Amino acid sequence: MFKKILVANRGEIAVRVIRAAHELGIEAVAIYHKVDKEAPYVRYADYAYELYSEQPRAAYLDIDQIISVAKKSGAQAIHPGYGFLSERAPFSQACRDAGIKFIGPKPFSIDAMGSKTRARQLMEQAGVPIVPGTSQPIDDLDKAVDIAKTIGFPILLKASAGGGGKGMRKVFREEDFRENFESARREALKSFGDGSIYIEKLLENPKHIEIQIIADEHGNYVHLGERDCSIQRRHQKVIEEAPSTVLTPELRNRMGEVAINAARAVEYVNAGTIEFLFDKNKNFYFLEMNTRLQVEHPVTEFVTGIDIVKEQIRIAAGYPLSFSQKDIQWKGHAIECRINAEDPFDNFMPSTGRITYMREPNGRGIRLDSGVEIGSEVSIHFDPIIAKLIAYGKDRAEAIAVMLRALNDFKICGIKTGIPFLMKVLQEPKFIEGTYDTGFLENEFNFSKLEEEKKKEQDLIAVISAFLWKQSDKKAHIQPSFNNSSKISKWKLRMKKFGRY
Repeated sequence: MFKKILVANRGEIAVRVIRAAHELGIEAVAIYHKVDKEAPYVRYADYAYELYSEQPRAAYLDIDQIISVAKKSGAQAIHPGYGFLSERAPFSQACRDAGIKFIGPKPFSIDAMGSKTRARQLMEQAGVPIVPGTSQPIDDLDKAVDIAKTIGFPILLKASAGGGGKGMRKVFREEDFRENFESARREALKSFGDGSIYIEKLLENPKHIEIQIIADEHGNYVHLGERDCSIQRRHQKVIEEAPSTVLTPELRNRMGEVAINAARAVEYVNAGTIEFLFDKNKNFYFLEMNTRLQVEHPVTEFVTGIDIVKEQIRIAAGYPLSFSQKDIQWKGHAIECRINAEDPFDNFMPSTGRITYMREPNGRGIRLDSGVEIGSEVSIHFDPIIAKLIAYGKDRAEAIAVMLRALNDFKICGIKTGIPFLMKVLQEPKFIEGTYDTGFLENEFNFSKLEEEKKKEQDLIAVISAFLWKQSDKKAHIQPSFNNSSKISKWKLRMKKFGRY
């Protein structure tokens, strides 16, 4: 087993990986830009090294500097977390070249699945069902129009090197195609340095279901079941749960087998996720593969009892999987809410500032993966996710109830968060029934309810302010008179002093 690993990330995922390392008896090395110097993960690590860069985000993308720190610290392996360099084949290769173990897949696997068009080609060859569309990027606009007409509208334009909804456009009519094609190409080039676009048939409002797979270096492959990630806003996941409300055990096994075949096709090692679109007829189609740990991995950990991060580290150290497919059992239900620093009452604009107060939820069935504390500065430089709240129950109804209680208990002051929005979603009839799809927030969720909530909050603040003003005005005219030498208790004296006794 490794004696020391470096965590090439920050925030809540850095804390998560460091915690797993410590439980395995491994020392952890943190890296940080000066804006993160006081962050909890930096103090939690055994060692911490500063990275130098004018732009904070660029520091966590500096492969040469990170490899240099790993060598200097004596780290034997690097865990990339998610985001930043986690899905960059050159980083995996740089670790190999430096004699440092990359806790993740081989460069070939990352590269193969990093290109959406190449991934479609490989999946087609492996017999994995894919959404009708092109398997090659399209550069010629006229040719793209002809292909779209052949596939049939509505269609979806997607960036070949993309992710997170960037470079993606829905097109419902031929006359809107050219404008959207150019727009998607510009955004893809800006976001990924690659303006390649491919075309898929648009499956209107399917479910987004992903299968967690894990594989060791000895040829053992296992799937850990599914997660339903259909609650999305602007193609970004908001709430995830496991298991899905629409999968039967037979469907789960079939999708699991397909996911394993997809992973084998690229000689995948370590933890990864195969994402599918699931239509109303219970057909499923390959969407993409995330060659890293997922943000939503805790829900799978809750229902399977398996620590995925620890397993990642063991696999990288050369150990075989500690379980087989027949050992996997799914118990209960888990839901994850992403706690983002954003204002749901102002079109979800990012919220920055210093956290002046925070009360974390706790109790049975609650897990909080957090990267902040009282005094933490939330800046504009990074992704708005500051924590993940996960709730577990014996069934889905209990998991929802636990989550609602926990969200209500979770108090953060100094910045705005999406907590009020999350609570509204969890109370929607379609969510409670489990019949929602990827179009739910865009097409059916009543955002005016948030405005009502905002008005209630403003009215409450006004009432409290008026009351406090009235009380302070009263105190200005009261001249309390009492004898300090009397035998009245100190408690009563203090209450008298403040006009409360």
